Amino acid sequence: MGHEGFVIERPKAASLPVVGKDERFPVRRIYCVGRNYVAHVEEMGGSADRDPPIFFQKPTDSIVESGSTIAYATMTKDFHYELELVMALKSGGYNIPEDKALDHVYGYGVGIDMTRRDIQGGGRPWEIAKSFDESCPCGPITPVEQSGHIEKGNIKLTVNGEARQDSDVSLLIWSLPEIISKLSEFYELKAGDIILTGTPHGVGPVKTGDELVGTIDGLEPLTVKIGDPAK
Repeated sequence: MGHEGFVIERPKAASLPVVGKDERFPVRRIYCVGRNYVAHVEEMGGSADRDPPIFFQKPTDSIVESGSTIAYATMTKDFHYELELVMALKSGGYNIPEDKALDHVYGYGVGIDMTRRDIQGGGRPWEIAKSFDESCPCGPITPVEQSGHIEKGNIKLTVNGEARQDSDVSLLIWSLPEIISKLSEFYELKAGDIILTGTPHGVGPVKTGDELVGTIDGLEPLTVKIGDPAK
């Protein structure tokens, strides 16, 4: 009794604030694109050839809103930031043509793909390195009517006021329409899905007490602090 038809308390649904609105954006799934800027591919020791994009997911309850403090992740001594442009979808489907892909975008935001770098790689699945508690800080979603579709613009992350990542969205290997189209070959995309589109070069470690600020031209900034290790 007392759980509104469920045998235990129902988990809280993930959502993000929307710029200029009282209503929030409900998050159904979180998709991520790996290695989608040439300079980042090269700094990670990979080839800059235009290979098919790498897709992975994060759990929806890994979302952390701007202004929050997140714990230094467990089971890592090399906790990294990866700043990314976020697409939020209002509709979807399978096998979406590239020329129709942006019709499904509700808006855009700033996100960080927090990563246990020392666990990533070695032929192991990326999930344990990427998909953990508080691993997906996201700023507010700006509706496309306000931002327009973002094809270019500065993308920058600072740590304690010092620029660590500083690039341009136009340098994406796989464009936003291509990402949506290719991802929809593998999954039926739906309203409420968000897609982190890849990080530029300059990824690196954080420590307790650091303040991260992510900015992309035309969007609300994202600010996150790193707290004590999780227990």
